[in-house]
Amino acid sequence: MEVVALVLLVIAGLFVVRSLKVVPQQHAWVVERLGKYHATLAPGLSILVPFVDQVAYKHSLKEIPLDVPSQVCITKDNTQLQVDGILYFQITDPMRASYGSSNYVIAVTQLAQTTLRSVIGKMELDKTFEERDAINASVVNALDEAALNWGVKVLRYEIKDLTPPAEILRSMQAQITAEREKRALIAASEGRRQEQINIATGEREASVARSEGLKQAEINKAQGDAAAITAVADATADAIRKIAASIQQPGGEEAVQLKVAEKAIEAYAHLARTNNTMIVPGNMTEVSGLIATAMAVMKGQPAVRAPKA
Repeated sequence: MEVVALVLLVIAGLFVVRSLKVVPQQHAWVVERLGKYHATLAPGLSILVPFVDQVAYKHSLKEIPLDVPSQVCITKDNTQLQVDGILYFQITDPMRASYGSSNYVIAVTQLAQTTLRSVIGKMELDKTFEERDAINASVVNALDEAALNWGVKVLRYEIKDLTPPAEILRSMQAQITAEREKRALIAASEGRRQEQINIATGEREASVARSEGLKQAEINKAQGDAAAITAVADATADAIRKIAASIQQPGGEEAVQLKVAEKAIEAYAHLARTNNTMIVPGNMTEVSGLIATAMAVMKGQPAVRAPKA
């Protein structure tokens, strides 16, 4: 009896193990009943019929990175190009992923390689380096359409490296070097040109500034001279007006005559100190009083009479 009970207990435990299944998060299990697709188990606890249902496939629903092996592609201008990339995909239909292809990973990899060769074959070498995004998008579109039958969603494709032959690399490097030298020479010439323009502009502006300064200085000097002449003329006119007014006063004429006589005496005295000969006006009747005063100042200096006209 104990043996029978133990056997029954083992059978019951085996039934429990075979009937209870716990599916992890982000996973999907495909169940077959008697060899035929029955259901897809979602994450959580599921109950199966022991010995009738069995889990045939287990799939991860996470995003899967797939390294696409490196391959040689021929460009439109018949240049060999070593290309490798990485593909990101995700299982969206576990049933199709189980029965749509015997190995969806190999199918996606091979399709990615053939599609990449086809896309690069339509481009020239220079374009392949410039239009990586276009290549990636073309590969993704082609793969996504074909992978629907495999229950796979292709998310993106990225080219990791594009390697042309060594001869092409050397030629490209020489071309790049020449282009950079050309740009450097153009930049240097543009700099010299701009320098000459700046120098000429500066000299022109300096010349204009100097001429404007000289012009303003001449204007200021002329205005100063005119103001000085005007001031002197005003002062002279004012002095003449005052002298004329003074002459009109009583005794004015006598004062003028006295002033003139003083100036004449000073002039004759100066001549007497610097020269032994004195020049005297010929018409003595008009300046007799002046002569008398002058002779008194000179005190005995010999005088030479000017000849009469």
